[in-house]
Amino acid sequence: MDLKFNTAGCICWIQKLQSSHPDYTIYNASISGDTTAGGLARLPHLLKRYQPEVVLLELGANDGLRGMSLKAMQGNLSAIIKQSKKSGAQVLLLSMRIPSNYGKRYTDMFYNSFQKLANKHVIPVVPFILENVALDKSQMQSDGLHPNEKAQPIIANHIAPY
Repeated sequence: MDLKFNTAGCICWIQKLQSSHPDYTIYNASISGDTTAGGLARLPHLLKRYQPEVVLLELGANDGLRGMSLKAMQGNLSAIIKQSKKSGAQVLLLSMRIPSNYGKRYTDMFYNSFQKLANKHVIPVVPFILENVALDKSQMQSDGLHPNEKAQPIIANHIAPY
């Protein structure tokens, strides 16, 4: 069985997924700093090339960090979900948060976008994948946005039940 996905996550938790699911082949199609528009543009080729059974979708954080339109982000994610499902893949949406300095209204709307998309497309969603690491400086890189290697097993354990 093949498990193929797009994630901006670290190779460390991908390796953990692989070790816990040795019957799957995992393809990491991420590009650091990618936006939902970039992911959507690359998707048709990825679906054709890998013919995935499962797509782990972790995109949107860079849209939010750039203050981009949430409507556009949601539209891109919705299109990714639709195309993935049309290809026969199951989709697991991995939700993100953005820093509070973007304002409560925007950050709440950003985070709630993931649950709205999951409800709309009837797909599972993993709550904030950095839930147990984001506020622990020892688990984060110096930029305060990206988890370090120590955080990867925690992230993998958070995602695993889904």
